[in-house]
Amino acid sequence: MSLEIGLKGRAETIVTEQNTAEAIGSGLVPVFGTPYMIALMENAAVNAIQPCLTADEGSVGTLLNIAHSSATPIGMKVWANAAVTAVDGKKITFEVTAFDEAGEIGHGIHERFIIKPERFLAKAQGKLDR
Repeated sequence: MSLEIGLKGRAETIVTEQNTAEAIGSGLVPVFGTPYMIALMENAAVNAIQPCLTADEGSVGTLLNIAHSSATPIGMKVWANAAVTAVDGKKITFEVTAFDEAGEIGHGIHERFIIKPERFLAKAQGKLDR
């Protein structure tokens, strides 16, 4: 399978006390936290492309332009869908949308780059040598 426009991925979870805005410190209320919604969107994007990657490849998120438009209370199921909209070499662009059981809660654009994890980590570790 090759990376191509139209590939789709999904990720889901339940809102708990542990993934609220209050728990992560991004707000003071016990509703699904924006950082967790973004992580769910990234996970859906990974799920869309991971089957197309070789055993020595992975991907990293490099850009997010996301709106979180509706609050979700504890106990509700939430999910994110990702669809590949562009493939430019190692850069993959996705349309991402998140939902709860009442409807859409967020949407936006996400970009990821295909990497070789070993080389990527070596470069990151190199920062310690400076």
